[in-house]
Amino acid sequence: MKLENTQVQMRKGILEFCILEIIGRGEAYASDMLEELTQARMIVVEGTLYPLLTRLKNAALLDYVWKESTSGPPRKYYTLTDSGRQFLEELRQTWEEMALSVGIIRQPRRPA
Repeated sequence: MKLENTQVQMRKGILEFCILEIIGRGEAYASDMLEELTQARMIVVEGTLYPLLTRLKNAALLDYVWKESTSGPPRKYYTLTDSGRQFLEELRQTWEEMALSVGIIRQPRRPA
């Protein structure tokens, strides 16, 4: 078993949550999301991000607006819908529960 494969799967498992967190702070442009995810060492490429954004949009969790750009074509800026904000809040609760559970499991076992 390769460690890298497990690491990739772990990142994929939380990528949707991280993207929703970024957009949840305010409207976000895909390139800015990629930059932030890269800085956080999530290692994401456009070929991963755009299909995920489309899936979240189709699930009515995201919306977008086109804005003119001074440096090229118009840009698509994403925001959370009301359903997206509710979904993100539920993911936050799930994340807190999972982090707590993993923290408990990582504690040294106490003698019985």
